[in-house]
Amino acid sequence: MDAMLSNATLFPRPTHLPVCTVTSTSNSAATSFAPISSKKPYFASRSQRRAPRSRRSSNSSTVGKFSITCAGITEINESQFSDTVLKSDRPVLVEFVANWCGPCRLIAPAIEWVAQEYRDRLTVVKIDHDSNPKLIEEYKVYGLPALILFKNGQEVPESRREGAITKVKLKEYLDALLGSISVS
Repeated sequence: MDAMLSNATLFPRPTHLPVCTVTSTSNSAATSFAPISSKKPYFASRSQRRAPRSRRSSNSSTVGKFSITCAGITEINESQFSDTVLKSDRPVLVEFVANWCGPCRLIAPAIEWVAQEYRDRLTVVKIDHDSNPKLIEEYKVYGLPALILFKNGQEVPESRREGAITKVKLKEYLDALLGSISVS
């Protein structure tokens, strides 16, 4: 007798949904976003996907800094790099990515897993390749995605990794690095 399988059986929904937080150093407060839990999948409308446009007054010249955190990963830019990475009192895994990079999208779930699994030992940040050319040049990032581990404001020797990586290899890579820097 043939069994009938539904989409819910073949593709089960995750038990927890990621929550993204957008924080700003401007006058606005932090805002949290989470998908709506319902029987149907949630798709943001066109107006929700697009950032609201604001009109600048003629005397307005400052732009606030924004930080986006999803599943424990903070997206930073060149101006936040020093405070977030170099001055951190704990190890920081920096992931250089680009929206157009297929391997970057491929390893995104593994990086989110790392951010959750190692949250008590490690900070994970993401840097957009196209928006931060000074950092790309300074750290000589030639391939994407690129992972670099920093500790005490310095790049950990032998920590640079470029290209896609499986979750198992990523765990081995991090366990070896975190083991070596805790000994020294």
